[in-house]
Amino acid sequence: MADLHVETADAVATITLDRPDALNALTVALKEELLVALERVAADPAVRAVVLTGAGRAFCAGQDLRERLQPDAAPLDTEIRVRYNPLIRAMRGLPQPIVGAINGIAAGAGASLAFACDIRIAADGASFLLAFGRVGLIPDSGATWLLPRLIGGAKAAELALTAEPLSAVDAERFGLVARVVPADALLAEAHALAAHLAAGAPLALALTKRALDRGWGATLEEQLETEAESQGAAGATADHAEGIAAFLERRPPRFTGE
Repeated sequence: MADLHVETADAVATITLDRPDALNALTVALKEELLVALERVAADPAVRAVVLTGAGRAFCAGQDLRERLQPDAAPLDTEIRVRYNPLIRAMRGLPQPIVGAINGIAAGAGASLAFACDIRIAADGASFLLAFGRVGLIPDSGATWLLPRLIGGAKAAELALTAEPLSAVDAERFGLVARVVPADALLAEAHALAAHLAAGAPLALALTKRALDRGWGATLEEQLETEAESQGAAGATADHAEGIAAFLERRPPRFTGE
């Protein structure tokens, strides 16, 4: 893939947005490549965790605005429905957990991609920017749904309406990122976390991810039922039996995904 690099090692797929000279801005080609990569990862039982990051000094600067000036550019609502929304759905529906390694600016739809990760680790110089208002647009690609649930409505409104950046340090303070690390340690930290997740029981992780998503819009009774249903499925797996055996034998579990 020309603008995307995918590498799989030790059950972790690392997806790197690879247009560093353009701050990994999103073109039609890059969006299509990313969606294909996510679909392949979702279907690969050998992949148990994902790291999403950007090449160079940015995570992702959002839409490549130069592409929007082309005479054949699709209307914005079409572009969002056809290319952006499927990306967010794919990320949230991915059975494997996604660790966002936010290495630099995450702006516009690039911020939305970061929000759609399950866990975010940021380099100390990274920042988040809902830049849409600076070009007369509204936040999209799930930002208006994801961000208030991640950091609360008041702060989300401030970021969306003022189009001012949020530093990595403040993002950690508001709970948007799990931790902030030196830039040169970011990928090592992200891969260590992904390796930890990859050692878990795959179905249990997928069901946990789904339950957390459902919980944002569910009543207590609905969520209790989701937990019961999911626990029934997880409890019927060989991985659950292995987890009990490992606990009783005082050894690390060896989950196989069965």
